[in-house]
Amino acid sequence: MNFSSWPPLLVVDVEGNGANPPDLVEVAALPVREGRPDTSVAGAWLTKPRHPVTPFAARVHGLTNERLESEPGWEEIADQVHTLMGTSWICAHNAHVDHRVLSAHLPTWRPAGVLDTLRLAKATRPGLPKYALDALIEHLRPDLSAAPAHRHRATFDAYATAQLLILMADHYDTWDQLVAAAVPPGLPGAPEPEKDPTLW
Repeated sequence: MNFSSWPPLLVVDVEGNGANPPDLVEVAALPVREGRPDTSVAGAWLTKPRHPVTPFAARVHGLTNERLESEPGWEEIADQVHTLMGTSWICAHNAHVDHRVLSAHLPTWRPAGVLDTLRLAKATRPGLPKYALDALIEHLRPDLSAAPAHRHRATFDAYATAQLLILMADHYDTWDQLVAAAVPPGLPGAPEPEKDPTLW
């Protein structure tokens, strides 16, 4: 894979307050450049949700209402998040979720396309018993020695997802092949289905 041919791409991860639909409590956006995660220009934000964090969500990511009490509200950081992501491609694990939540919080944001490492793993590693992020970390053994924070925090999960993307992208020769395998139908960047030639 020639990584220099990639368009601007950010691996994103979000953590929510446990409600449905969720309020965001953490967002991470990590650029991938030349086949490496570029933490020097990554973005990471904590935000106080409008509604309290549920006990279950707090147990998962460790972000309690007390921890978030002094963080800015979403409206205070939304422009920063939108500016960093711009119109770049994004990648996430089970990307439907992150794309849906971010789109709800950033109504005017439109990424160029959306790669999904869950879909990519099923294409490049068929037959695994599980495709959750933990299972793929266990199977592919990405280098997470420089990952920030811990599992289930947005910064860690974005870093892990970026390393998995880079490992699995090597399965393809070109960006277009990667896109064909990794973009879920109906999300931005999905290849247009070939139209049947008319008989006229």
